[in-house]
Amino acid sequence: MDTAVRTPLEVFTMPQHLVVPLFQRPYVWEQDNQWVPLWQDVRRLVDLRLANPAASPTHFLGAVVLQSMPGQMGSLQSWSIIDGQQRLTTLQLLFDAAASVFEAAGVDQVTGQLEALTQNPIAFVQGEDVPLKLRHSNRDREAYDEIMLTDPPVAYPTLNHASSLIPRAHQYFAEQIASWTCEAGDEMVAVRANALANVLTQSLQIVVIGLRADENSQEIFETLNARGTPLTAADLIKNFVFQRLTAEGIDTHMAYRDLWPFDTKFWEKEISVGRYPISRSSLFLNQWLVSRVGEEIGPKSTFTRFKHYVEHEASFPMATLLRSIKDQASQYQRWTERAADPHAELSVVEMCVYRSQAAEIEALKPVLLWLHEPGSEVSQGPRDKVVAMLESWFMRRALLRLSLGDMGRVVAELIGVHRRIADTDLVESIERSLTNLNAASTYWPGDEELRTALAADAAYRRFRRGRLRMFLEAVEDHYRGYTGSTPSATGTRVARVGLPIEHLMPQSWTQHWPVSDLAEEVERESHIHRFGNLTLLTATLNSAVSNGPWLGENGKRAKLERHDVLLMNRRIRELSVDGWSEKEIDHRTSDVADALIATWRIPEGHVGVVSTGPVAGLPETSTRELVASGLLPVGTVLRARYGQWADRKCEVLATGELLTDDGKKFSTPSGAGHHIRKGATNGWSFWELPDGRRLSALRTEYHETHRTKQEAKMNEPK
Repeated sequence: MDTAVRTPLEVFTMPQHLVVPLFQRPYVWEQDNQWVPLWQDVRRLVDLRLANPAASPTHFLGAVVLQSMPGQMGSLQSWSIIDGQQRLTTLQLLFDAAASVFEAAGVDQVTGQLEALTQNPIAFVQGEDVPLKLRHSNRDREAYDEIMLTDPPVAYPTLNHASSLIPRAHQYFAEQIASWTCEAGDEMVAVRANALANVLTQSLQIVVIGLRADENSQEIFETLNARGTPLTAADLIKNFVFQRLTAEGIDTHMAYRDLWPFDTKFWEKEISVGRYPISRSSLFLNQWLVSRVGEEIGPKSTFTRFKHYVEHEASFPMATLLRSIKDQASQYQRWTERAADPHAELSVVEMCVYRSQAAEIEALKPVLLWLHEPGSEVSQGPRDKVVAMLESWFMRRALLRLSLGDMGRVVAELIGVHRRIADTDLVESIERSLTNLNAASTYWPGDEELRTALAADAAYRRFRRGRLRMFLEAVEDHYRGYTGSTPSATGTRVARVGLPIEHLMPQSWTQHWPVSDLAEEVERESHIHRFGNLTLLTATLNSAVSNGPWLGENGKRAKLERHDVLLMNRRIRELSVDGWSEKEIDHRTSDVADALIATWRIPEGHVGVVSTGPVAGLPETSTRELVASGLLPVGTVLRARYGQWADRKCEVLATGELLTDDGKKFSTPSGAGHHIRKGATNGWSFWELPDGRRLSALRTEYHETHRTKQEAKMNEPK
């Protein structure tokens, strides 16, 4: 291995071929993050040279790794670019863009200097080969060759590959150089051209690591990319895979063409996992690896765990493993594309994929891959039952907004434990594992907990729209007969086309839906966002109808007749002949809960016991609710509990607001507490009642009373 700091003149001046291997990732540098900073650095160096011709400023561009390729491509020395192809490609585009500008300006000497760095002399070009020194062998080849061989002036919009990042980079640099060289007037063009050429060839510095043909380039590549270089797990795995294929004597061009599936837009798309974006290819490879080893693997550990699996656990050649990966990647893509078809009749697995994506849940995918592993002996019946159980486990927790953070670990453990379980015992064994989970972070919620929680849940506020819509679609599908033993009532599921979510009792209800006092107002507001007050429509209602009265020829109920294609709206009309009020919302909420419980079933007798840790805190509460319920009388004076603020007070107003002793009004106890303490404050603990109890004691009492009333409503006949 030879390492040296070199200038572009030293790197590119000799006749040679610098080859970007076909398994390298495509060109990904872009304007804001790479082109602009590079041009700014070059401009800074040029300005220093123009201000002081004797100065020799330099700028370090980073490192590249080149490996000798003896005996290839005729008489020219050839190098495989192991690392740094983004830098080298960008420099070549910059040189060629500058040469095209200077050729148009008539600065021939500088044009010739720069062309010598991008093109080999004609005497070294074999047959009909092109003279370019940098050669792409992956999918960027045609775009790169086209822009580099097009005579100036370049008509960028007419290029065959005009949308590619490569000609766009060339155009960016050409426009910047043309603007800069011409802004000082014609007499300065040659001066600026020479200064720029001098900087491009001699002031930029690159660490070049040269490897012999027999040295291990993968180790160097991994080391250079282990600390912050933005290569994805798929990029690292790709390089490792093709290094192994080369060592096995496999035709890598054939393998890339026939076996590597990930260089397409589908696989390069970024997917949000939690708060972090990740390429779909990297996500798939992580999920595939979990399905094989039965371990939870963090995204940052995907490559190292994959490498260990290949080197120490897999018992077959890389070509065989890659073929298996391709087969499952193709299946994964089919699932995803079918799930995205709004009118497709989906299988159990495809529906699970759709619902998981709508809920932004990825942790189930390793199970799907494991159950469909090539050579798996798991038949479709048990497979569908396992998928349905796991979907129920996830969705019930999602409906209760319980933590999903430990689900990936449990899924991985389920795979690890059950990989060798016989097909006939698989369903019962996984059911036993899931029903035995009793920690708050992992348990499988039972029917009564779900029914109780959904009865008072402000669903519209608590769920993202995609997840909420998916829940309502599941309700409609239940009405159509897709969850029980009876056949479908319509023969089709609801179309998954992003139907609008509508409040039956409108959010802006005050004009047409009046109430008489604060208690009724609080009761109404607590019902507005519940499941029972939400429906799907086939078209959005105009605001006049949406916020208008329920009954009447032009009322909202009459307008729902246009949406009879949805069975949920037909049921709503049947329930609301005399009007739509909190009572009807409670009854329908119970009906929706029944539909969701039927959609995501649990084993008979399972109740979802939690033996460790809290399940959830109290629901959100307002002082308006306490005032309306009578638990917190108007005029009550609350006192601050803590030392230096112990003399501060606030009064409860009829509106539910709190009036502090300095005349400020606040809608929440924490807001009033923050005002007094000048810092974040839990107002429910900060304020105490005249009898010495914390304000939070009333909140607990309110919810106990409210829960009892809610249970009584649920037991009323529908």
